[in-house]
Amino acid sequence: MYKYGLFIFIMFSLHTTAQEKNAENAALDSYNDTLKILCRKLYSCQDDLDKKKYNQQIVQVFEKALTVKNSFSYTFDSLNDIARLTPPDKSFRLINWNVPYSDGTQEYFGFIQNKYVQVKKKGLFKKEKTEIIQLYPLIDKSFEIKNPENAITDNKKWFGMLYYKIIPRKTKKQTYYTLLAWDGNDKLSQKKIIDVLTFDNNGVPHFGADIFNMPKKNPKRVIFEYAATCTMSLRYSSKKDSIVFDHLAPENPLLEGQYQYYCTDMSYDGFGFKRGKWNYGTDLNVTNEKEPNDKFYNDPHNTKSTHGSNSIIPKEKKKPKK
Repeated sequence: MYKYGLFIFIMFSLHTTAQEKNAENAALDSYNDTLKILCRKLYSCQDDLDKKKYNQQIVQVFEKALTVKNSFSYTFDSLNDIARLTPPDKSFRLINWNVPYSDGTQEYFGFIQNKYVQVKKKGLFKKEKTEIIQLYPLIDKSFEIKNPENAITDNKKWFGMLYYKIIPRKTKKQTYYTLLAWDGNDKLSQKKIIDVLTFDNNGVPHFGADIFNMPKKNPKRVIFEYAATCTMSLRYSSKKDSIVFDHLAPENPLLEGQYQYYCTDMSYDGFGFKRGKWNYGTDLNVTNEKEPNDKFYNDPHNTKSTHGSNSIIPKEKKKPKK
């Protein structure tokens, strides 16, 4: 009789768990469908006020969706306008998107879902571990950050950008998640950025870190600015285990410091990770490795770009040699 009762209890528990998961998935499917419609409206409208309205709705729906119990494993894979990045250790997820305005400027939004293990003491020698999913909205405060190359901030004062690659590096004291990103900036120039994400003991995210060795400076993040009419490659080379990027130079030496006139000069520089730092190197011998098309951003300089089933923009045209 006891065994029969135990069997009934187990079957009831499994049935209840399955019902809960089905309800969670149904809710997430509904949120996903709503987000898909809102993204289509956001990236097809021309009026900035409408963009802000639709974007605010996207933020609100995401806040609800990402608090659903099973949301961390939900892929949202039909949202082609939204970047979704997860590191190999699956400790967190970064969801990120940009809103391009009519004046060529950008505003960035996103969330970090972080798996945090909470440890509680249970008596003298016992500890109880509980896995908690924490949600951190990314609040773009770029215009308040006067010196972004040397700023270390949290999610509430975030130097906004659109991330497309995570490169984890672990040291004895910390795990650094190096992030490659794009910023549309304005009509004259755009940027590629190497940012760094870390988490403190409470699971709170922080951006920027002292892990870059460069000539005459040690920035907390590396920012490359160049002409809106040019393209710049910034990527991680698994073959070289390095971050590789085009070297930028002004069209004319007299234009030094005016970054709207900077473009690639067909040479390559990079960073290699050693002794807990990304160390800068110049004039790298780089072969033409295939670069994955992981640009989720909506380029304000590409007036022919449309949004819908695929928001990944075509490759930018290189400026012809003179």
